Order: sequence, then structure tokens, then C-alpha cells
Amino acid sequence: MIPLGFLLSLGLAAEPALQPRELKRAVPVEMKYLLFLPKDYAGKANANWPLIVFLHGSGERGDDLDAVAKHGPPKVAAAKPDFPFVVASPQCPKDRFWEPSKVVALVDELVEKYRVDPERVYLTGLSMGGSGTWDTACHYPNRFAAIAPVCGSGMPWRANYLKGVPVWAFHGEKDKGVPIERSESMVEAVKKAGGSATLTRYPDLGHDCWTKTYDDPALYEWFLKHTRPAAKDKK
Repeated sequence: MIPLGFLLSLGLAAEPALQPRELKRAVPVEMKYLLFLPKDYAGKANANWPLIVFLHGSGERGDDLDAVAKHGPPKVAAAKPDFPFVVASPQCPKDRFWEPSKVVALVDELVEKYRVDPERVYLTGLSMGGSGTWDTACHYPNRFAAIAPVCGSGMPWRANYLKGVPVWAFHGEKDKGVPIERSESMVEAVKKAGGSATLTRYPDLGHDCWTKTYDDPALYEWFLKHTRPAAKDKK
């Protein structure tokens, strides 16, 4: 790098010191995922479907996609062919954690290739995936109509980014793996920032509060009540 003063002393052609430039780089993302399409997907050719992206916990990391279907929306959808969502369940590699940019890259892929309504994209996950839900939504708040972190951990100092994203969190009060205070602090921080957040507490449950959460139709009914305002730009 040549010092600016030296450049000027050479008498170079007068050119604005600050010039607008645009850098575009296509960064490839490789990710395995399970995909569920409702039984009416093919028959309703003009319909755009709501999308649930599900982030699994640390125990399902690796390269065995069958493990991803053990819990949550992919398990529910497998038992209910008429489940009214497209469900994408990516798998995190072994010894890695969820990366928000890769989760959103998957959303982009699905919106491009399938009849997914970009204004009805919902994000949820359990344990490590609950933390990934908080983190991804904080990085890309304008991409999700609503989020449901389950027994996860977030960063309260970043909760102001979620003031426009409806949140329904879930946690067992007897959770020794991820203390319920982690969800409490996030929900309170979102509220303090002016957002809408609710925490469902399970007094008798420990870390596995996800079975009860995802088996309850109320969660999916709640998702469908929320649509991302189309006026917002993607982050």
C-alpha cells in the first residue's frame, strides 16, 4: 500500500478520493436438510405455502439425516401428511454450531425453488437450535414472520433487533442443561425494547420441553397468525 501523500506528490490525475464500489461474491453453502411438502402441494399449483425452518439440538449433529427427524416439526409432519407447512430441517455438522448466514441461505434456496411465501417464514429450534433461533433472528430480523425458540440461550444485549419479530419461547423450569433464566432474560429484553415476546414455562419439565411444545397444535396456529410486513426490506 502506497501512502496517500506519496500518491498526491506524483501529480496523478485528480480523481475523487472516495469512489463508490460494489463487491459481489457468490459464497457457496453446502447443507443437508430434510424437506417436507404437504400432500396438497402438487395439487394446489398456484398456492404459496408457509415455511417452518427447524434447527435441531446438539445431539443430532453429524451426517445422519434420520437423526434430524427424531424431534420437532419434521417428526410432527411425518405423522400428519396434511400438515399445512413446508418444513425444512437442516443438519448441523459434527462439532459445529448454527451459523445465521447459512440458515438464511437455506431460506433463500427454498423461496427460490419451491412455492414458499416469503412473508410467512417461521423459525424454531430446540436447545442448541433454540440458541440458533435467537441468534439467527437477531442477525436477520426482517426475514422471519415469527420465531419460537425452545430451551435456548440468547444474547439479551442484542434483543432490540427483535422488537419487530413476534416471539414465543418455551422452557422447562427444571432444566439443568440450559437454565430457564436464559429464556427469561431474552424475553424480558425483547419486551423492554418494545417488542412482543411470551415465555411458556413448564414447571414439571427439564431440558426436554420440546416434545410437549411441538406436539401442541397451538404453536402452529400461532405461527399462521403472523405475516411479515411486505414493506420491510430483507436484511
